[in-house]
Amino acid sequence: MWKIAIIDDERQVLQGMKRAIPWEELGAEWAGEALNGEDGLAMIRATTPDIVITDIYMPVMSGLEMMEQLRNEGFKGKIIILSGYSDFEHARQALRLQVSDYVSKPISLPTLRTILHKVIAELLREQEKVIRQGELELKMMLYEPFVEKEWVRSAAVGTLEPSYRNNSHLPPSYHYWLEGRHASIGIELIRDDRASSFSVSDWNLLRFAVSNIACEVTRKQYANMEYTELNSYRALLIIHPEAECTQQLEELGTRLVDSIHSYLRLVVRIGIGGLKDTWTKIPESTEEAFRAMDHGALRISPAYEVYCYRESHSSGQDRGVLFPVKFSYKLAAAMKASQEAEAQQLVYGYITELQAQQGVSASYVQMLGSELWGIITYSLYESGFVLDDLFTNDQIAQEIGNLAIPDQLASWLSAKITAICASRQWKGSSKHRQVVDFMTNYIHEHYAEELTLADLSDKVFISRNHLSIIFKNITGETFNNYLTRVRIEKARELLMERNMLVYEVAERVGYKNIPYFSTLFKKITGMNPTELIK
Repeated sequence: MWKIAIIDDERQVLQGMKRAIPWEELGAEWAGEALNGEDGLAMIRATTPDIVITDIYMPVMSGLEMMEQLRNEGFKGKIIILSGYSDFEHARQALRLQVSDYVSKPISLPTLRTILHKVIAELLREQEKVIRQGELELKMMLYEPFVEKEWVRSAAVGTLEPSYRNNSHLPPSYHYWLEGRHASIGIELIRDDRASSFSVSDWNLLRFAVSNIACEVTRKQYANMEYTELNSYRALLIIHPEAECTQQLEELGTRLVDSIHSYLRLVVRIGIGGLKDTWTKIPESTEEAFRAMDHGALRISPAYEVYCYRESHSSGQDRGVLFPVKFSYKLAAAMKASQEAEAQQLVYGYITELQAQQGVSASYVQMLGSELWGIITYSLYESGFVLDDLFTNDQIAQEIGNLAIPDQLASWLSAKITAICASRQWKGSSKHRQVVDFMTNYIHEHYAEELTLADLSDKVFISRNHLSIIFKNITGETFNNYLTRVRIEKARELLMERNMLVYEVAERVGYKNIPYFSTLFKKITGMNPTELIK
C-alpha cells in the first residue's frame, strides 16, 4: 500500500482531500495530516509516507521550508504542491526541491486522480529499478567467486589484457602474490579406457573430486595456493614458495599421483614448471609445466609420471610445444561459448605457424589432428555436449588418417568447427552452461547444507521447473541425483580416512537419518559404509 500524507492549514481542505482521493483504486492508505510545516515535518519523520501533498503558505513553518528540511534529511518520497498561489519564484524553488507536481487550488477530482496515478507510476518504476539493482548486486555477489576464479585462470595461462598485467590490478585477496616466488604444477587426467567410459555427470563429479584432493594435499605443504581447471582433463596448481624447492615440488608431485589414484583410481601425469620471481611470469611456468610432460623433459622416477622442466633439457623442438597452454585454453573457451569465428581464427593462426616449419610429416599432421580434436571434444564434453551425436569415432579416425599436409588439417578442422557451432543442440547447451557451472560449483561448496532446487532457482533467477530441465539436459541427471552423488562421494573420501564414525560422516555430508544414508551409500557405491572403516 502506498502511504499518502497531507499538510494544509485549512481543516476543510484536509477533510475534503481525504474524501476525494480514490484510496482503493490507487492501492493507497492515509499516512497522517498536519496543519503547519513544523507538525508536518514531525509527522513525515514518524510515518515516512510515499507521497506528501502540501500547501506552501502555512503558519510556524512554510511548505517550502519543510520540504527543504526533508530533502536535506534524505527524504525520497514524492511531493505534490497544492497552493492557492501561483508565481514563478515558488515554482522555481519547487523544481529545485524535486517536486513531482505544482497545482493551484481548487483542484478538480479528475485532475487529482490523474496526478496521483502519474506519481504512483513513478514510484513503481523507481521500485522496479531498485529491485533490479538489488538483483544485479546479488548476482554480482554470487558470481564474484567465479569471476575471481576466471581471473586466476587468465593470470595463469597469460590471457590477461596487457594493461592488467601489473601489480596495481592484483585483486586484494591476491596481494600475497607480490611476495615470494611462484611455480605452476600441471595436472593431466589420462584418458584411459576406464576414464573414457564415464558419463558427462560422472566426469564432472570426478573433476571436482580431483580438485578437492589436489587442494587438500597441496595445502598441507603450501598454505597459499590456487587450483584452476584449463579444460576437462587438464588443471593447474599455482604455489608460492619462498625459495628454491625442487625436491619439495617433486615430492608434492608424487603425493598427488598417489592420492588421486588411491581415492579415485584415476591415472594422472604431473608437470612441474620453473620457479619465477614475479607473478607476471606465472604463464611461463605454466607453459613449462605442460611442456615438461608433453616431451618427457625430466621424469623424476620410473614409477611416477612426474616431470620437471629444466632449461638445459629444452631443445629447439621442445620450444615448439605441441599445444601451448594459452592456445589450448583459448580454443576450448571459444568452442564452449560457440564462438565460431574466434575458434577458426585460433586454428588458422596455429596452422600458419605449423606451415612455416620444415619437414612436417603426414604422421605428425595426423597426430596434431588427433590432439586438436581431443581438445575440441573434451571442451564440449565438459559442457555436456557429446560429439557422438554428430560424428562417430570411426568416422573421425578414418578422416584423420587421410590427412597428410597442414592445409588438409586446416580445411578439415574448419569444416568440423562450423558443423559443431551450427548444431542447434550445441547452441542451446552453450547458453545454459554458465548457469549449470554455477549450480555444480555451489553444490560442491554447500552439499552439507539443506539444499533444494528451489534454493538454486532463487539464486540464478530462473524458475524451478525450467532450471530442472536445463540441469538435466546438460548433466544427464536430475539435480537431486547429482546432489546425492556429490554427498556420497565426499562421504566415501571421509570414510577412507578412517578418522570418523559412520554417523559422524553422515551428518558431515548432510544426512541426519543414518539408515537412509547407509541405503544410499550402498546403492551408489555397492558397499556398506561400515566396510570402509574396518
